[in-house]
Amino acid sequence: MPFFEVPHQADVKVHVEADTCGHLFSETARAMFCLMYCRCEEGGVERRVSVTSTDRHSLMIDFLSELLFIAEVERLVFSSFDVTVTDTALEAVARGERFDPAKHRGGMEIKGVSYSGLRIFRDGNLFCCEILFDV
Repeated sequence: MPFFEVPHQADVKVHVEADTCGHLFSETARAMFCLMYCRCEEGGVERRVSVTSTDRHSLMIDFLSELLFIAEVERLVFSSFDVTVTDTALEAVARGERFDPAKHRGGMEIKGVSYSGLRIFRDGNLFCCEILFDV
């Protein structure tokens, strides 16, 4: 499993691992949506996302925050992400489906993504991220 929950007192913290930086961003986004919805599948919806930031940490926060915004405003549930990262910019394609209460309810509401305790690092050949979601 590319991610797992890390104990936290008030919010939800996850540890994500991937083989490339782009895959790390993709898997972190997937982890967020897996927490939010009990089922996430591709259903013909696709959105392109472009983000630039001052550093990798801000890029991760801005990317996930943009996905949260799109999901909330357009009532979408994303399940897969193709992400290309270059220093302080990323291009992504998010795929998913329209929100259906009968199918998607049961997860937790994520209100935001926190800088608190955010870590993006290498562990041998793996790219890793520890991130806190405000619930």
